[in-house]
Amino acid sequence: MGLKGDTSMRPEIIRNLMLRAHEPLIEQAGKQGVQILCFQEVFTQPYFCPGQEKKWYAAAETIPDGFTVRLMQKYAKQYEMVVVVPIYEEDLPGVYYNTAAVIDADGSYLGKYRKTHIPQVSPGFYEKYFFRPGNLGYPVFNTRYCKVGVYICYDRHFPEGWRALALNGAEYIVNPSATVAGLSKYLWELEQPASAAANGVFIGAINRVGTEQPWSIGEFYGSSYIVNPRGTMEAQASATEDELLVHDIDLDMIREVRNVWQFFRDRRPETYRELADN
Repeated sequence: MGLKGDTSMRPEIIRNLMLRAHEPLIEQAGKQGVQILCFQEVFTQPYFCPGQEKKWYAAAETIPDGFTVRLMQKYAKQYEMVVVVPIYEEDLPGVYYNTAAVIDADGSYLGKYRKTHIPQVSPGFYEKYFFRPGNLGYPVFNTRYCKVGVYICYDRHFPEGWRALALNGAEYIVNPSATVAGLSKYLWELEQPASAAANGVFIGAINRVGTEQPWSIGEFYGSSYIVNPRGTMEAQASATEDELLVHDIDLDMIREVRNVWQFFRDRRPETYRELADN
């Protein structure tokens, strides 16, 4: 989902409008029995990083005590649904992260992941103005339904984090994104299927749709999908319309695939040490 309204409004008003727009989809997910729900990157705001306006600092919320996470805890408990909540986080006054909170199916807060790799890519991705690099490592959350990992947007270009999440026990990794047509579009259906196959995990890739004013840096091409441990996309959403993508995954496939492709057995980490020093 992309913001189609007036971005000159205060971030708090935009947040409320975005939450209102998402609520019917949240309720639809709950009524369909969805067990794990994830939104797009910084889902309560437009993707504000094409500019460098400090007004967007006011969009940041505390985690877990901020408005959005508290609201999502209520939905999670109501529908017995794990909810991954990607929002702009204020850690301390003036210290901000691109973060996703993870809420279990009983409404309890399990923890958060902070985006590790922060782009400063022209045109339109000036994220270092808004976010510090994450400092929480690659946590995996033992939810009611499976072990969930989170990677955020630009992170997906770095294979090391996928591997770290898999080694930490993740079975399903979500990657909430805000990515537009252009240079990276061909990578959208290349990198994440490859990462799913290399690590024997399911991956849910989530993206916005449409355009957002006043930046017009390109069109968010949606195309959210779920890919299995063989690297095969099992379900994909629209490229142009807001949509709830619902799909069943078979976690038994993880063991089945890993027993064939013994990538974890055949790793040689003792030969990779210099990679971390360069």
